[in-house]
Amino acid sequence: MTTTVSLPPEARDRLYAECARAISEAGAERESLFLARLALLLFEQVGDEARCRAALADALDALPVPSLSATE
Repeated sequence: MTTTVSLPPEARDRLYAECARAISEAGAERESLFLARLALLLFEQVGDEARCRAALADALDALPVPSLSATE
């Protein structure tokens, strides 16, 4: 049985903002490398290949197309 731990909405918002800041700091030329490295580090923390694969599939599901009208 797998236990899923959810973050409180406030923590999720803080981590989202920090992640966005870190992506910006990495820069466009290193963004993909940063995200892959972050994912691998988090996969190590999860320690369950099936859950990591499911998270990858969930992240791709209904992934929006970037919009030029999006606000920063």
